[in-house]
Amino acid sequence: MSGRQRAKTVVKLEERKQAARPKARTPPPVESDPRYGVVLLKTALELKRRQDGTVEEILREVLARMRIPEHEFRAFLEQREDLLKAMGMK
Repeated sequence: MSGRQRAKTVVKLEERKQAARPKARTPPPVESDPRYGVVLLKTALELKRRQDGTVEEILREVLARMRIPEHEFRAFLEQREDLLKAMGMK
């Protein structure tokens, strides 16, 4: 740098500081249990086999049979909005 030049990165650093601020707190990610995929598969098979009952009812039954806490599975589903949409729950 010669004697009269100024560093131009100061403005860019200020912009980065503003952009780096968190906009909203996101809940910590829930670890996916390998059994969650099995829950989804069993739910899909039950939906295909049975004509009565809603997705919610069948999902609760599958979770109860597999002894998986419903609130943990729901937290996992909230992170995976694509699964909620595919199941018609959102």
